[in-house]
Amino acid sequence: MTVIETESPAQAPAGTGDRPVPLSLCLTPDAHPRPTGQDRYTISEVAAFTGLSAHTLRWYERIGLMPHVDRDHIGQRRFTNRDLDWLALVGKLRLTGMPVADMVRYAELVREGPATYPAREELLTAHREEVRRRIAELNSTLEVLDYKIDVYADARRRASRET
Repeated sequence: MTVIETESPAQAPAGTGDRPVPLSLCLTPDAHPRPTGQDRYTISEVAAFTGLSAHTLRWYERIGLMPHVDRDHIGQRRFTNRDLDWLALVGKLRLTGMPVADMVRYAELVREGPATYPAREELLTAHREEVRRRIAELNSTLEVLDYKIDVYADARRRASRET
């Protein structure tokens, strides 16, 4: 089994993680559906579900971002729905631009248990502020693009009226 957060800090008994992020918040509209009633997946199935390559999944495991993936009797990886939930969260963190080192640190903190809630909150809060800063920067850039597009659209309209 891999890293997964299972309960909220307020409800969590000693030795458990956080409440899982609702899967609906992590999935994209084109996310591959999981087979109903299935909870053991090969690396190729997980690659199909997530859009990640098998190489990336192995790398995540190697660096500690996806540790302790179960293996079957012949040593092949067998991922669970909890693993897929964790990968969905990792995917969202990747989309925000969180550095891999911070994602690995977060995974380590989750594995260490409830005593790390303050450190997890601090890590995620700092990253959220960076995301907000980048969003503001992108919004400012979008305003410039909108302005330039309007300038050219106005110029095109004026030119078409003159002809």
